[in-house]
Amino acid sequence: MKSVVFPSDHPDGLCRGVIIRGQVDFKGGLILLHAWWGLNEEIVQHADEVSRDSGFTVLVPDLYRGRIAKDRETAGHYMADLDWEGAVCDVRAAVKCLHSNGCVKVGVAGFCMGGALCWLAAAKIPEVKAAAPFYGIPKAHLADLATISVPVQGHFGEKDNVVGLSSPRDYLPLKEKLDDAGVNFELCVYGGAGHGFAHPSYKTYNEQAARAAFKSMYSFMRKHLQ
Repeated sequence: MKSVVFPSDHPDGLCRGVIIRGQVDFKGGLILLHAWWGLNEEIVQHADEVSRDSGFTVLVPDLYRGRIAKDRETAGHYMADLDWEGAVCDVRAAVKCLHSNGCVKVGVAGFCMGGALCWLAAAKIPEVKAAAPFYGIPKAHLADLATISVPVQGHFGEKDNVVGLSSPRDYLPLKEKLDDAGVNFELCVYGGAGHGFAHPSYKTYNEQAARAAFKSMYSFMRKHLQ
């Protein structure tokens, strides 16, 4: 694991992040996008576990440029202030960084805010070859998700009550829309799971759902990044 700094077209310029090397014989790379808290210890631990368990080289870009929220109110402010187009620039730059580190194909996964950004990356960055958003959907004005041409595997909780981001009222109509548009979208819904079910620090953490989701995500990414 090491810190990296790479050029980005974001208005604030350089983006930093953390990269964890995967298996030498595996050329797939995965960008892991943090939730509204920022690049904190939990997402770094997630990245380390993902790399170890999957074999991917994993890069976590710091979308907040050094800011880390310690409480929900601050996290909400940070997310509300996010420059989404700038964040897409950071993801595009992260793809290039992984390419320069020997990754041939790159996918993107993310949680909550990072999950929403996954969709934008899939819609706007041709170099992204697969996306796996966890409990996050972007606002409709940010991108037309029906134009996505790469495979997407979405992970959502049956009991998620965050309306406007990740509830059944959001992901079920989206599934119907994307099916009608011919988008390759696999919807994975976990019974009894709420928002944030894959975050060990959340009260809603659901170990069974988290294990199943990561297992599915690894298989999905291996299929599309080989």
